[in-house]
Amino acid sequence: MTLALHLPWTLEGFFDWAGLQESRYEFDGVQPVAMTGGTVNHGIITQNIHAALRARLRGSACRPLGPDVGLATADGGVRYPDAMVTCGKLSGDARAVTDAVVVFEVLSPSSGRTDRIVKVREYAAIASLRRYVIVESTGPGLTVLERQALGDPWRAGVLIGAGEVLQIPEIGIEIAVSELYEAVEFPVTSA
Repeated sequence: MTLALHLPWTLEGFFDWAGLQESRYEFDGVQPVAMTGGTVNHGIITQNIHAALRARLRGSACRPLGPDVGLATADGGVRYPDAMVTCGKLSGDARAVTDAVVVFEVLSPSSGRTDRIVKVREYAAIASLRRYVIVESTGPGLTVLERQALGDPWRAGVLIGAGEVLQIPEIGIEIAVSELYEAVEFPVTSA
């Protein structure tokens, strides 16, 4: 019996391989993981997050990135959040950043478990990360995880009302929840 020898993937090897693929992938530190396709609501919410961040961060040392720039995780992986904010100096040819302060993930039905469990653990190991915002795409609602420092447990909060405001003191801004859902049409459900 012959067994194929599988050499471990490196981050650089992943980037080289992923650049040749037609589909999008993340790297979990061991192997590539296919990313799911999004919905119109997912796309609109992601655009709204970027527009809100760009408008508020213009002229500051911080900048919004994603979803095409990776976030290096402590386990040697790379994730592609829908949006993230970094305030450090960046190289224009970098394929991943290591110092995100805030991360946004817009949920899709197939990514919920990964975004709510797996990425919570991975993002907790990133020293610079202070706020992780999980944005629902099938109805209005945010789960906001925050902490003061690496090693601190995440403190969770939920924002669901159109009049509520997402406070992001780490970068000195706030965004109305309704702004993130502008032009989004949710399916009508019968009770």
